[in-house]
Amino acid sequence: MFDHCPPKELLELETEAIAGKRHYITPSGSYPSITTILSAFPKPELMEWKKRVGEAEANRISSLATSRGTKIHSLCEQYLLNEEIDKSKFMPDVLDSFYSFKPLLNNISNIHYLEAPLYSNKLKCAGRVDAIGHYNNKLSIIDFKTSRKEKREEWITDYFIQATAYSLMYYELTGIATKQIVILISVDDGENQAFIKPVKEFVSPLIKKINDYYKYYHFEKT
Repeated sequence: MFDHCPPKELLELETEAIAGKRHYITPSGSYPSITTILSAFPKPELMEWKKRVGEAEANRISSLATSRGTKIHSLCEQYLLNEEIDKSKFMPDVLDSFYSFKPLLNNISNIHYLEAPLYSNKLKCAGRVDAIGHYNNKLSIIDFKTSRKEKREEWITDYFIQATAYSLMYYELTGIATKQIVILISVDDGENQAFIKPVKEFVSPLIKKINDYYKYYHFEKT
C-alpha cells in the first residue's frame, strides 16, 4: 500500500489551445506547457527517422506509442492510488509491460501528488507532473515514460529539463524543494530504465530553453 501525504491543496488548472499549442490558464494568465515549449524546437534526429521510415509508417508507430503510453500511465496511477486493476480493460502485452515495470514503482513512497497541475510565474510555464514523492527515500519529481527500445542518457535531455521545470514550479507554489528528478521508462524491447539526476544539473538548460521559446516561438493569444 502506498501512503499519500499531500502537504497542501493545489489549484486545478484548465487548459486552452493557442496557435494549436496547449496552454494552462493560471491565476496570473495563460502559460504554455513545458512540453509545448520543448516540442517547439527542431529535432533533426526525429526528422531523419520520419524520412527513413516514411510519413505514414512514422505516424502509425507514433500513434501506437501514444496509445501504449497512455495505458501504462493509467496503470501506474491506479497502482500508486492503491486501486484494484481491472485486467479485462487492457491487452496482455500492456499488462506484461506494466507488471515488469512494477519493481521500479515499488521504490516510490510518501506520495505528495499524482497527476498534479503546476505552474510558475517566474518561468512563465505550466504542466502536469506524473508524481511527486519519495524515490529511494529522497523527495523527487517522478515522470513515467514509455519507449520501444532502451534510451541512452544523451537522448533524453528534454526529459530531464521537463522534470526540472516541475521541480522549480513545485518549489515556487509550496516552498518544498525536491532533491532529485527521476525518469522511469517502461521499455518494450529491453530492460526498464531509471534515470536519477540532481535538480540543479538542468536548471541552466531549462532557463535557456524557456528564454529561446519566448524569443523565437511564442505566439500571443489573439
